[in-house]
Amino acid sequence: MVFLRVVVTLVAIAVVAVTGVGWAAYRSVTTGFTQSDVLAEGNQPKSAGGDQNILIMGLDSRLDEKGNPLPAAMYQALHAGDQENGGYNANVLILLHVPGDGSKATAISIPRDDYVDLAGCPDDQCKGKIKQAYGLAVAQAKNELDAQGVKDPVTLEQKAREAGRKSEIATVRQFLGGVPIDHFVEVTLAAFFQIAEVVQPIKVCLNEDTSDSYSGADFHKGVQEINASQAMAFVRQRRDPNTDLNFTDLDRTRRQQAFIISLAHQLQQRGTLTDVGQLQGILDVAKQNIAVDSGLNLIQFAKNSTNLSGANTTFFTLPVDHFGMDPNGEDVNFVDLPSIHAIVRQLLGPPKGSADPSATAGPSPAATPTPDPTASTIDSASGVVLNVVNSSGRSGLAGQLEESLSARGFTRGSATTGSIRSSSVVEYGSGAAAPAQQLAKLLGGVTYESNSDLAADTVRLVAGTGLSVPASLGGSASGSSDGSDSSDGSDSTTPPTPVTAVMATGKGEDAPAPTNLSQMDSGGIPCVK
Repeated sequence: MVFLRVVVTLVAIAVVAVTGVGWAAYRSVTTGFTQSDVLAEGNQPKSAGGDQNILIMGLDSRLDEKGNPLPAAMYQALHAGDQENGGYNANVLILLHVPGDGSKATAISIPRDDYVDLAGCPDDQCKGKIKQAYGLAVAQAKNELDAQGVKDPVTLEQKAREAGRKSEIATVRQFLGGVPIDHFVEVTLAAFFQIAEVVQPIKVCLNEDTSDSYSGADFHKGVQEINASQAMAFVRQRRDPNTDLNFTDLDRTRRQQAFIISLAHQLQQRGTLTDVGQLQGILDVAKQNIAVDSGLNLIQFAKNSTNLSGANTTFFTLPVDHFGMDPNGEDVNFVDLPSIHAIVRQLLGPPKGSADPSATAGPSPAATPTPDPTASTIDSASGVVLNVVNSSGRSGLAGQLEESLSARGFTRGSATTGSIRSSSVVEYGSGAAAPAQQLAKLLGGVTYESNSDLAADTVRLVAGTGLSVPASLGGSASGSSDGSDSSDGSDSTTPPTPVTAVMATGKGEDAPAPTNLSQMDSGGIPCVK
């Protein structure tokens, strides 16, 4: 559902930019969104070549962006409880990749119950459903602020939300293999309903009759028009007790994708996206419950993102390996992490490198010029000790990197094995910022940061499952081992076989299974389960 709320807004902005309709009016309707600085903190990887990765987060909150309850009439229409229900889980997570060359955009949906490593262990929980990273960080922040004597509810809400955003973004980045996240858009439940009210009736299409008292769904097979309240049920349905349709969260995700495709198609046919008055109605309600990062320039985005209109976005839903229960008895989706990373690399195309984080993060040691990655040495590495922690699960990787990077100028340190994690990071002690930055660049733009616990002139590389070892560092070799990082010759960085997506609109035996990467093309009104 959140993809609707965001992409309608972004597509609408893009169309207005293309047609040149009322720039003064356009500027006025794009003001007023809640802004966040979480992506401006630290040295975070950025996309290069004009590409933009936008993380869309849909909160299962029955509150507005300021933490206030919604009107009672809206709770009744939402058919989703009241302010006591929901929470701060990011129930919808979509990475929208907008290529800088104007080619087709890609939207990657992440099932909300995927069982993952939670970045930073929010509220002392290191593993959980990917959607929980936001809410756990919010709870931890509120407890810490309360202990510090912060009682103002507005301040508590603002600071806790920032902690939630930071945690969720880091967790998603880690899960997807360290891909840059340049911007984010966060939307609460109310915005979807408000936008649907403005544009109703909306045409959708289903492959079968279906009903569900929990969500309020009651739909027939084929194309039909629905109102805002029915739209809520359409995108929230995840069960049908009267049939053997066997709904999963992945099917609900595909419902959401079908809805935004249908809606965008209808808005273009009606001319809504070029009517500043109607557009302002959509944006006026949307911005009440939407937050964006402070670095997302909506005007510039509109000028550069004409490829979001029409049928120029392909939607994918990431697969799960199997369903099961976590140690606490919660139903979760278990995933094959290396396969997820391979799929994401496949969908986003060959890496173009990473822009210098210092360009947006302000002055820092990262401002040191980065050498050519093919160079035989790393500037200033002489005398700097390199320790490598293998958290990738690939046997022998730490020893391999120690050997390869000692030839680049580092002094060989320890090679050890750590807990499996998705993302990689280069940490440095005092006096080692420049070689750390160059090493991070050499490894494809991984995150690098200072660590006061490290000795002076020391760099530590924590290699996660998403690390792609360059061929110049012996990426295809198994390497040798040292310490507890044993080698059995099985290490390999050969990419997995490319995955073929199945159509999300298939039915019967052709319907996508949870283990399938599914694809839905935009344009028209797609029929789904």
